[in-house]
Amino acid sequence: MPLDLNSDLGEGFGPWRMGEDAAMLDIVTSANIACGFHAGDPTIMRRTCELAVAKGVRIGAHVGYRDLVGFGRRDIAIAPAELRDEVLYQIGALAAFARAAGDRVRYVKPHGALYHAAARDRLLADAVATAVAEAETGLALLGPAGTELEHAANRAKVRFVGEGFADRAYTATGTLAPRGVAGAVLTPDDAVAQAVSLALSGTARTVDGPGAVAVSVASVCVHGDSPAAVEMARRIRGALDEAGVPVEPFG
Repeated sequence: MPLDLNSDLGEGFGPWRMGEDAAMLDIVTSANIACGFHAGDPTIMRRTCELAVAKGVRIGAHVGYRDLVGFGRRDIAIAPAELRDEVLYQIGALAAFARAAGDRVRYVKPHGALYHAAARDRLLADAVATAVAEAETGLALLGPAGTELEHAANRAKVRFVGEGFADRAYTATGTLAPRGVAGAVLTPDDAVAQAVSLALSGTARTVDGPGAVAVSVASVCVHGDSPAAVEMARRIRGALDEAGVPVEPFG
């Protein structure tokens, strides 16, 4: 079956840059563009949308906690109603730049700590899914399958797309291993092998337990801020081609 390849992009802020967005957009089929809360600013959002449209890459809103200092990787105590509004705000901001670039936002993916919190907390998941449903008809929600995010999407009648990670190891329960755990961030060789494994058998490497765990995916992420991320993504795209896996956007 076809597989989407996505990356988190537009994650600079002001004079600070992170990753090689233009080069990554030559490889991936979907771009999760930061919306200003964990990273990104209006000029970066506009430029990243323009690059994505020029290269035929689908635009997704990469929404996060309001946490520039912590890059959205710190847990934030927030009321579900407030989170709903902050997610809706971020989607709307990126949607304006996507329209200005000649396209539209196609999906929403939570970032960092919000990704993990919404995957396990029903109230937070419902807040995210509600914002997606309110933002625009037809938006998809990208996240870990079989979690509260998928259940919330179903309740909100939002299309859900399961995501896996090429460059991150998993726990035996199917969640991402915390970054501080030894082996949680995979080497380029292991990331290439895991992307193919996710595509062909729906399994990912674990840092504990049996060695592999089932992960249901229609899209695979390569982090744009990983070391040698562009070369890793290029190798993954080539390996998927060699394995006969069509790489194309999920919608």
